[in-house]
Amino acid sequence: MRTGVLTHEPFYPPSGGGSTQAIYLVQELVARGHEVHVFCPASPNPAEAEAKFGIKLHEFKLWRMGRYASLRNLKYLAFPMFLERMVAAFAREKPLDVLLAQHAISCVTAGRLRRRLGCAVAMNFLDYLTGYFDSWPKYLAPPALVSRLKRFELSLPTKYQVEGIFTISDELADLFKEGGYPEKRVLPIYYGYDSKLFQPTFQTSKTPLVVMHGSLDHHHINEFGARAFARIYEKRPDTKFRFVGHRTDALVSVLGLLKPHVPDTAIECTGFVAYPEVARRIHDASVGVVPYATSTGAHCTMVAKTVEYAAMGIPMVCTPLRGTMRYWGNDPLMRFSEMNPESFADRVLSWFDEPMEKRHAAGRAAGEKVLRELDWKPFSRRVVERLEAIDQERRAKAGSKK
Repeated sequence: MRTGVLTHEPFYPPSGGGSTQAIYLVQELVARGHEVHVFCPASPNPAEAEAKFGIKLHEFKLWRMGRYASLRNLKYLAFPMFLERMVAAFAREKPLDVLLAQHAISCVTAGRLRRRLGCAVAMNFLDYLTGYFDSWPKYLAPPALVSRLKRFELSLPTKYQVEGIFTISDELADLFKEGGYPEKRVLPIYYGYDSKLFQPTFQTSKTPLVVMHGSLDHHHINEFGARAFARIYEKRPDTKFRFVGHRTDALVSVLGLLKPHVPDTAIECTGFVAYPEVARRIHDASVGVVPYATSTGAHCTMVAKTVEYAAMGIPMVCTPLRGTMRYWGNDPLMRFSEMNPESFADRVLSWFDEPMEKRHAAGRAAGEKVLRELDWKPFSRRVVERLEAIDQERRAKAGSKK
């Protein structure tokens, strides 16, 4: 099948977070003999990416896109219209069989193109994007506007009658089903990881080391985290903190809140780290943390960084996020706090003195779980098999009309 993959983030190298998933899905599509066209913002070396993955890139170059670009949110709002023009212009010459839209932003484009191009559409919701705005500062995300955006995002599959959707959690899948989208067309896929990169090393730091990695946006890290980190340091002043990711406005704000309580010598900020290098920056953590504040978006994710922590056998502490709790349940490597900074800090502190044998046993079991369920290879196979079934259904319908 001729497949169009739509994304609002540069394809390669991935910029972090959900963008990493696209390269593994594309590899599986190509390995199974499908023709792949990726419609995306410009990347540093498109010729290298095309040769490496056996695909054709169609790049948007009117302005710089990416999670750290200036005026990011305004650009995201305008991007679907321009992406639609790019895909439609290509499809006039070479009709596409299936569109796979990564993230809500490109889902808007794919939905609008479905009837126009006569192709099948699958929407991949790697998060409930607008649901995260619940925890953003109100001057950046006015509640009335956020409420409308959230309803719009959940309406996309039904509005455009798309052939299938993927979701990062059972929690998010339930919201789409409650909104009237057919259950048989919803496939929760969670989030994958590269088992060649993230392997259990059990090289825990000699001093307590708290690590957080990711895109470090407002919904990832804010005052909640700052208060928890300050309490951890108050109780254990030998603790070190490492933030692995871009130095965002949200992270800078947290560092400012920590300044009176935690010395600079106890804090390390790595800056942006490419996906293949992340494991090297987190492998020696005593605890990996997920201090997300409450929001609809946070509850509807199965936090990707927990998969990577688990793959390396790193004990974890997470706020009580429903989607993540449904996946991890009572797994001994994960400890869920109450929704307050004091409880979160105390859960982190509880890991510091845990016997090493117990930590390693829990780490091995969790590592085996994610290797079995979420390594990118079987993960991608599951997604592509559903895309192939969608294409077969489309062809059967087309044949019956002749």
